[in-house]
Amino acid sequence: MSLEINVLFFELALTCYALATIAGLVELFKRKKSTSRIALYLSVLGFILHTGSIVTRYIQGGHIPVSNMHEATSFFSWCVLILFFFHEFKYKLGLLSSFIMPIVFVLMFSSAIFPREIKVLSPALQSYWFGIHVILAFLGDAAFAMACGIGIMYLLQEWYVKSKKVSPLFLKLPSLQTLDEINYHLITLGFPLLTLAMITGVIWANSAWGTYWRWDPKEVWSLITWLIYALVLHLRLTVGWRGKKAAILSIVGFAVVIFAFFGVTLILKGRHTFM
Repeated sequence: MSLEINVLFFELALTCYALATIAGLVELFKRKKSTSRIALYLSVLGFILHTGSIVTRYIQGGHIPVSNMHEATSFFSWCVLILFFFHEFKYKLGLLSSFIMPIVFVLMFSSAIFPREIKVLSPALQSYWFGIHVILAFLGDAAFAMACGIGIMYLLQEWYVKSKKVSPLFLKLPSLQTLDEINYHLITLGFPLLTLAMITGVIWANSAWGTYWRWDPKEVWSLITWLIYALVLHLRLTVGWRGKKAAILSIVGFAVVIFAFFGVTLILKGRHTFM
C-alpha cells in the first residue's frame, strides 16, 4: 500500500473528526438529539478510516506506528476513541462526544502538523517489549483523557445544580453521581495500565540499555504522572475526595499527561524519541 493511501485515510479521518466535533458542540446548544447521533456516526466513520491509516503504516513500517510524533499522536487519539466508543455504548451518555471529540480532534490536528515520514526502529527498540509497553502506556493515557472529559462534564453539571438553572443542557447531562462514578472507573482503569507500562518499560530498559532507570525526562515525568493519579486514588479512598475535587484533579492530571507527551518530547528531549 502506498504512502498516498495512508495519507488519504488520515486526512479523511481528520475531516470526520472535525465534523464530529462541530456536531457535538452544536448539540450543547440544541434541544434535539439528532446532532449527537450525527457526531457519533461521523466518529465511527473517522475511526474506521483512522484504523486504515494506522494499519497501512504498520504494514509499511513493520511495527506499531509510534516511531515519531505524528504516529504517536495519531495512535494516542485512536486509543481515546476505543475507550470513547466503549463508554458511549455502555453508559449511553449522549453528550459524551461533545466533550471527548474535541480532545480527539486536537490530538489528530497536532498529529497532522508533525512530519509524516515512516522511520525504521532503532535496534534497541526492536523488541517484543515495545508493543506491550506502548499499548499499555497509550491506553492508560487514553483513560486519563476520558476522565478529563468526564471531569469537565461534572463541573458544568455541578454549576447548573448550584445555580439552580434548568436549561436544555442541564437536562441532557448525566447526574453528578453517574459522572463521578465514571470518572472514578476511568482513573482506576488508567492507573494500573500506567503502572504496568512503567514496569514493562523498566524491564525493557534493562534489556536494551543495561539499566533499569536512567532519569530520562520521559521516565521522570511518567513517574510524576503516576504519583499524581496515585494521590487522586488515595485521597478518594482515605479522605473521601469525590465529586468536584476528583473532577478537578482528573483535569489537572491530564494536563500533566499532555505535558509529558508533548512538552517533554519536544522541549526536554531524551531517549524516548518515539513517544
